[in-house]
Amino acid sequence: MLCVSLVALAMQVSTAAESAPKGHLLIAGGAVRADNGEVWTRLVELAGGKGARIAVMPSAAGNPLRSGTNLVATLNKYGASAFAVPVGVRFKDRDYQRDAEDETLASQIRSAGGVYFAGGDQGLITKALVRADGTRTAVLQAIWDVYQKGGVVAGSSAGAAIMSSTMYYEAKTVLGTLSVGVNDGLELAPGLGFVGKDLFVDQHLLARGRFARMLPAMLKKGYKQGLGIDENTAVIIDGQRNVEVIGYQGALLLDLEKAQTNGTEKAFNLTNARISYLDRGDRYNLESRQYTPSSDKKDGKLDPASPYLDEQVYSADILGHNTVLVMMEKLINNSRSEAIGIAAPAPGDPRPDLGFEFKLTRDASSVGYESATSDAYTILNLRMDVRPLKITQSWYQ
Repeated sequence: MLCVSLVALAMQVSTAAESAPKGHLLIAGGAVRADNGEVWTRLVELAGGKGARIAVMPSAAGNPLRSGTNLVATLNKYGASAFAVPVGVRFKDRDYQRDAEDETLASQIRSAGGVYFAGGDQGLITKALVRADGTRTAVLQAIWDVYQKGGVVAGSSAGAAIMSSTMYYEAKTVLGTLSVGVNDGLELAPGLGFVGKDLFVDQHLLARGRFARMLPAMLKKGYKQGLGIDENTAVIIDGQRNVEVIGYQGALLLDLEKAQTNGTEKAFNLTNARISYLDRGDRYNLESRQYTPSSDKKDGKLDPASPYLDEQVYSADILGHNTVLVMMEKLINNSRSEAIGIAAPAPGDPRPDLGFEFKLTRDASSVGYESATSDAYTILNLRMDVRPLKITQSWYQ
């Protein structure tokens, strides 16, 4: 584990006025397979096309030498001219603080069309690239220079976590973050902020039920929008705040603009949050909140007056693999307007007496789109309410 105080030093990352970046972000939710041609090909294209130089940052990896070598090989298979940057706490026989200030390495990065952050431990990225006073090292500034001049900054898993200005660090279980809360310097730490200060980013979303842990972090730090990306999937964000989803599955969008909490209730609670699912090929503008369906859904808007299903939607484990998405898909094309999901404590959770009910509601602002070629949906603006449940006897006792 990294010392929390070292991570906290990143809280003062330079915020000097800068021109708006001209480049793109490609943010992957983790576990991007080497055969996911759509993600890797788009990364190379955004970096300049065939032969594009891409700097691989393996700082987060447990074995950065091996990770960097493998990622360079993968990118080169898709037409890049990639190279690994040996800046990381876990590189053997190297001084990461000296390397992070190496102007030769910084110059190499600056000449590239893209930068890719490997997965692993996001705290290792900020420790390696942010000075003790919170300012950017030479290498980190070079990465920002690539982004600002029109290049792409990309990352997967830990490389996605550092994209927003706040990231999860020493996180508890998903339910633990709801039942105990989150704190700066412990569960939360500063990220590198490439995506700006108004969007919270999280990863491994559907595979690990992490949509729920986004909520306390967003409330704690004042985020109104959160984007959670699933595994083997990526989103591309441009300077106009347009989001495009590519890869295997999709991303969850959380909107807390009109959400409220009951301050008299000590346990976590939330009313009138909005949850949406953006499927692969979908586009969405974060500022205008305008949705553009993928080509296979352009004529697939669902008619709420003619639902396909008429069944109760319920789950005893809403935090399970893909469960929330399955519930959303069933609800958007259903004569029933509500779905209930329960999150109960498991062994190791800090509050065995506390669970939560998630209620999803389809109302007049909810919209669904169905693919013409596959069993796939886009779901927009379901209402989500969360209330605590008292557990009188844990199932595992």
